[in-house]
Amino acid sequence: MSSTKIEFDVQMTCQKCVNAVKGALSKLDGVNDLEISLEQGSVVVDTNLSFSEIQEVIESTGRKAVLKGYGENDNNAVSMLGGNSGYSFGELIKGVVRFVQTKDGCIVDGAIDGLTAGPHGLHIHECGDISQGCESVGDHFNPNNSPHGGPNDPPSRRHVGDLGNVVADKTGKVTFKILDNMLKVQDIIGRSLVVTEKEDDLGKGKFPESKINGNSGKRLACGIIARSSGLFQNTKKICACDGLTLWDERNKSITSQKNADSNLLSNNA
Repeated sequence: MSSTKIEFDVQMTCQKCVNAVKGALSKLDGVNDLEISLEQGSVVVDTNLSFSEIQEVIESTGRKAVLKGYGENDNNAVSMLGGNSGYSFGELIKGVVRFVQTKDGCIVDGAIDGLTAGPHGLHIHECGDISQGCESVGDHFNPNNSPHGGPNDPPSRRHVGDLGNVVADKTGKVTFKILDNMLKVQDIIGRSLVVTEKEDDLGKGKFPESKINGNSGKRLACGIIARSSGLFQNTKKICACDGLTLWDERNKSITSQKNADSNLLSNNA
């Protein structure tokens, strides 16, 4: 797996904070290099790990972290599944998936929560239209007019948008970082990403839908793929949508998630 550089804003007030973050990240296998600036409040990690794994480790030290930039070029994109920016069936599934172009292919790095345990299909669809939820995003992105397949199949036997499966744990969360040799970021900006109800059979099943969508069932959550910032390209400290600082916005997101979890528990009680 190609390594990527990931930039975080981190709430650090003293050298003790720097030492704590450095100590936690230095213990991780998959962290190749690390740059920390107390003055700028930034942490840049060169890593083979997913952005969500790095963020969790930083925040395990008691310091809040917000991802600011991903990758060292302008060929970066992001898709927000569910929440305010995307759509999800039942509004329970939320996730962030990032795309960055490298010399070895496209890295797809994501975290999705609210799924049932087990495998779920992950696909790029041709349209960036979620006006009718996930039903208006069109078919799989398939410029070569190929049958449905898996990410390891040749171009003649897979859609470009066929990303295979991601596997949620017993809590319904999945983190993943995959490298796809067919995907190109410039070709998918403005399209949509979808996670499905069931496992994708990669076109090898005996069902009528196997060669179309892997018989992977209902489209559970989707989001438009938009251009995103690379390293040092995002300088904002205030959220343009509501005027809150990054840290207030972070607290707001955490509180909203806790309230949603509480409501879910109440409804299921």
